[in-house]
Amino acid sequence: MTLVAQAGPSSSILKEISRCKAAQNVVIAMARSTDASKLKETPPRFSSLSCNSSKTPQILSSESLSVGMKRGHRVVVAASPPTEDAVIATEPLTKEDLIGYLASGCKPKENWRIGTEHEKFGFEIGTLRPMKYEQIAGLLHGIAERFDWDRIMEGDNIIGLQQGKQSISLEPGGQFELSGAPVETLHQTCAEVNSHLYQVKAVAEEMGIGFLGIGFQPKWGLKDIPVMPKGRYDIMRNYMPKVGSLGLDMMFRTCTVQVNLDFISEADMIRKFRAGLALQPIATALFANSPFTEGKPNGYLSLRSHIWTDTDNNRAGMLPFVFNDTFGFEQYVDYALDVPMYFVYRKKKYIDCTGMSFRDFLAGKLPCIPGELPTLNDWENHLTTIFPEVRLKRYLEMRGADGGPWRRLCALPAFWVGLLYDEDSLQSVLDMTADWTSEERQMLRNKVPKTGLKTPFRGGLLRHVAEEVLKLAKDGLERRGFKEVGFLNAVSDVVSTGVTPAEKLLELYHGKWGRSIDPVFEELLY
Repeated sequence: MTLVAQAGPSSSILKEISRCKAAQNVVIAMARSTDASKLKETPPRFSSLSCNSSKTPQILSSESLSVGMKRGHRVVVAASPPTEDAVIATEPLTKEDLIGYLASGCKPKENWRIGTEHEKFGFEIGTLRPMKYEQIAGLLHGIAERFDWDRIMEGDNIIGLQQGKQSISLEPGGQFELSGAPVETLHQTCAEVNSHLYQVKAVAEEMGIGFLGIGFQPKWGLKDIPVMPKGRYDIMRNYMPKVGSLGLDMMFRTCTVQVNLDFISEADMIRKFRAGLALQPIATALFANSPFTEGKPNGYLSLRSHIWTDTDNNRAGMLPFVFNDTFGFEQYVDYALDVPMYFVYRKKKYIDCTGMSFRDFLAGKLPCIPGELPTLNDWENHLTTIFPEVRLKRYLEMRGADGGPWRRLCALPAFWVGLLYDEDSLQSVLDMTADWTSEERQMLRNKVPKTGLKTPFRGGLLRHVAEEVLKLAKDGLERRGFKEVGFLNAVSDVVSTGVTPAEKLLELYHGKWGRSIDPVFEELLY
């Protein structure tokens, strides 16, 4: 097993080897005969190997696959939801099983991949109103027929598409999301984005539908947003107002772009997690693109980012414990066990388990389904309902950026790949941020949504830190040798001027647009 030489977690090498061996017991596979309609709305994104890859079968790492564990042999089950029930475990899962699940994401550097996800708002070109579900269904069927995608159904409703390791899914308010396949280079990422947008536009334009690349719905209120017919969203919609004031805005009126990245070991995961959390406010500033609400400036550059500060603080935030000496897979499992649940999927239905404990579930004491034990599929589903600025599954998700136009969809993965997939750049980031305090990191998290790169930091501005970080990203891409540095051009201008995309939109609003929001639908049209 390869270990990162400069890794600094307190856990011993023996402990990490033990974790990786435990991970070999967590084999996630999909039956070849599984019909595409049995897939969850988000099919596979990452193909991950355990740390001891030479002896371990391939593992498909995603939110969508499930496994039922029986001692002595492995049970392969179809994905949940919408049409397959989870297999009931014959023996209780243990905490070590849950740790092993995360550790199973370890993979050698030559197998690291890049997974990009991006959301966008669909709207009627004539009225600028959000797409209705019926229009979305027509669009999905059209893409499936014309470009050979497989349909994903929940009951009688089409809720997504799958083609290979790419998927198209619907967020609660009809936001259209591409979950990209795991690819080796940023050129492949950008080609994937371009192909997706071509296909979507080819069908949507015939329907009078356009797509907007922005972080928050700029014109319409919550009452104007259609609700998608997906069972899990009904549970979330009822629960959100109980735990924060902005959760419904998060569900129905935000769009993001994120990148998913691999790690070689527990030590490598820790280093990348810390670097990602420390620099997430810089990414938020560079991609800030949500300054309007219901036709007017809202006082923020990234309202989408601010919304997460009062959505549900039990499952969001900067996770200061990641910087503790004891942090590792086990500590993240402890955190996730204490994040209140949303649901369990049984008998083709979502069961409301909001506010209940996965720890109780492990013991068969979950009030909503007493006596029943969880499977790894339940654990996987639970991990998808946790929303920190960086999220750990069997890969790391960078979650701090607003949705935007196509050029910036390629720039975000370029930014993080240059920083985290190059050892020298990653170590430089860790050295740069080593003495940042928890209070400073939280201050940046709170202030950047409003003040962007102009946020004061240590006697200067965040812009000055961003200049150094961008150079590290460029240097990292140069050393990768794939001629990918050009993908950072979309954010180089932001850093050099200190003017975020949101500030440029505000300048247009107060000037050329004559304080009308409608031109943004043309300005940021895909």
